[in-house]
Amino acid sequence: MRNTRPISWLKAARKDFEEFPEDVQSDMFDALTIAADGGKSDKAKPFKGVDGGGVFEIALKHRGDAFRTLYAVKIGVDIWVIHAFQKKSKSGIKTPQMEVDIIHERLKRLKEALK
Repeated sequence: MRNTRPISWLKAARKDFEEFPEDVQSDMFDALTIAADGGKSDKAKPFKGVDGGGVFEIALKHRGDAFRTLYAVKIGVDIWVIHAFQKKSKSGIKTPQMEVDIIHERLKRLKEALK
């Protein structure tokens, strides 16, 4: 029997995620399911912009666009989806600072809410 963790969503992340193309949503759900089952999808990588680790980024390309979903594995029991966005920056693969700021703020608020 597998010990699957629940997948929980911050409301804003869910809203943004639902605007992604269906193919992208499906592939990202697959990667989140692997995380919930204790694994790590080959589409996910550690997100280096957060101290202490435990945050992963799923990065997908779709018809020339780049989509990102970030989830945390070290906050409570659940896998927490904290941010989803379409990357519009043309400055390489680096996550735009505005998105990094949103990720930090949401992580902070989530940790406080779950205390």
